[in-house]
Amino acid sequence: MDPGLCPRVQYLLGRGDSFMTRNKLYLWLWLLAVVPATASQSVTWIEPPMLADRVAKGELPPVAQRLPARPSVVSFNPASRSAGQYGGDLRLLMGRSKDVRMMVVYGYARLVGYDQNYRLVPDILEAVDVKEDRSFTLHLRSGHHWSDGHPFTSEDFRYYWEDIVGNQELSPFGPPSVLLVDGVRPKFELIDETTVRYTWPRSNPFFLPALAGARPETIYAPAHYLKQFHSRYSDIKTLEAMAKAEGQRNWVSVHTSRFRPYKNLNPDLPTLQPWVNTTPQPSQRFVFLRNPYYHRVDEKGKQLPYIDRVIINIADGKLIPAKTGAGESDLQARHLNFSDYTFLKKSEGRTGNKVHLWETTKGAHMALLPNLNVEDPVWRNLVRDVRFRRALSLAIDRHEINQVLYLGYAKEGNDTVFASSPLYKPEYQTMWAQFDLKKANALLDELGLTERNGQGIRLLPDSRPMTIIVETAGEDAQQIDILELIADTWRKVGIKLLNKPLQRELFRKRIYSGKTLVSVWGGLENGLPIPDMSPRELAPTARDQLQWSKWGEFYETSGEAGEPVDLLEAKELLRLNEEWVAAADSKKREAIWHRMLEIRANQTFTIGIVSGVPQPIVTNRRLLNCPTKGVYNWDPGAHFGIYRPDTFWFAKN
Repeated sequence: MDPGLCPRVQYLLGRGDSFMTRNKLYLWLWLLAVVPATASQSVTWIEPPMLADRVAKGELPPVAQRLPARPSVVSFNPASRSAGQYGGDLRLLMGRSKDVRMMVVYGYARLVGYDQNYRLVPDILEAVDVKEDRSFTLHLRSGHHWSDGHPFTSEDFRYYWEDIVGNQELSPFGPPSVLLVDGVRPKFELIDETTVRYTWPRSNPFFLPALAGARPETIYAPAHYLKQFHSRYSDIKTLEAMAKAEGQRNWVSVHTSRFRPYKNLNPDLPTLQPWVNTTPQPSQRFVFLRNPYYHRVDEKGKQLPYIDRVIINIADGKLIPAKTGAGESDLQARHLNFSDYTFLKKSEGRTGNKVHLWETTKGAHMALLPNLNVEDPVWRNLVRDVRFRRALSLAIDRHEINQVLYLGYAKEGNDTVFASSPLYKPEYQTMWAQFDLKKANALLDELGLTERNGQGIRLLPDSRPMTIIVETAGEDAQQIDILELIADTWRKVGIKLLNKPLQRELFRKRIYSGKTLVSVWGGLENGLPIPDMSPRELAPTARDQLQWSKWGEFYETSGEAGEPVDLLEAKELLRLNEEWVAAADSKKREAIWHRMLEIRANQTFTIGIVSGVPQPIVTNRRLLNCPTKGVYNWDPGAHFGIYRPDTFWFAKN
């Protein structure tokens, strides 16, 4: 064991039970950082054959010089995974060219990341020092390089903090909310070439999970590449001329267009992901090549990834199930639904693919999200009355939907945590979620909505027919089937439902602007929380919470945009979320979670339909190390990310 790390591990172990309860995730960070580093000392690094010719020509240094001094070593459980062979192309199908961003999700190279047991472990970082949940010292791997071969050092963190976040033109709203505690920025310290520190006045339990997210919070940037587009380091006249030539507004737009690491649109942007995009937009086919400087190796010394190239072909999302069934994808889940399972299963014999069903853990596979920030004043007053939201929920026959569309496989009820979560209570799932037309009608009558037109549709206070347009992102045909079933039962209480599929970008823009009345999306991302995981998803803390996006935007921007929360129960959720941050132990955090879950269920802020719908996963029969049983979840999980696709490999036959 590394003598430089041992004392710190022993220090953590010696702090006692209360410290361990609060910091068990961070202890795992240290323990799992120590073992790989020492396991690698006697290993000879193995060159991927794809790169051997470039090394021989002097275009690349040999693998030993490209790896960090102490790379991240992947160990395999022989019962389910094994060290692999190099080579092959992994084919994926995506519905839009913008979905090249999914390679950042699937690649899942993170400063810290979740393992398959949802524990946080170091990845790009060698280790993390945590004190009182408020001081985080990040230790980089010495000798780590960007994909273009330039050293990855603390300068890349300084550049992000001072020259991007600290620049008023590039970041007019300042740092992202996860880097603020009570609106206060952290103290940033550049300790040395491989060490940086962030310190807040009080605890910030959101910091490490944000770095591990499916869409990770960015706190570093390739300074050596981006400085040429920054007014602090380059001639402003040259930058303005560049902006004019590109049709950009100014140098800020030039810089921003180059640095969108999650979107993955700029092939010139150096990366730390396992595969590097080589195809500029627009295109219908994107080629990702292995990163020669990738920081992970297997226990035999082979630099990962095993697979040489990832090919993303763009197709109409509605055609992807058919194309997958024809054998055009080696790893597919996106744009596949449970309704495709029978067809895909029948295609196994002719394609050489295997079809698996993975668990899903969203709070709801599909939920209706009444927009509490809708701009129409009549609808806004109605949607903010809990009796109306409860009536909408009570008028949905979830059992019928489950039987007709999911063959009874799904779980019926609210958008809430799963039964396997220690925070689960049956009433969270059933509250206001029983099919009861009599009670729904009574609530609507109680609201004074007793007048109807000749078709039996209730009238709003301004005499308009009560027609609810439910907007969808247009990517899941089964949503339309569900909405048609809901329309049948809503009509029995005097409400007319119309569905309106949109392109995703327009779908979100309309919600953010308040144009949308009700939208369709999934429920809670993490349906399996424990008390020490953040409950912020239950409170209006993010713009992409579609039931109250303007409140979330107000929180994210510290009041610079959006609208302040002006509903008592939503304010209470925000207050409880802040109370959780300050809570001293798991028992207090658990009590806060339960109070928030109770409020959320009782207030019906989101209307869950069903949850636990199995996700079809289609894999090439020759693709190994991809689990046959897994959990398909966005965050935590990054879909395939926690299963480390850089370790997937193709058998020769």
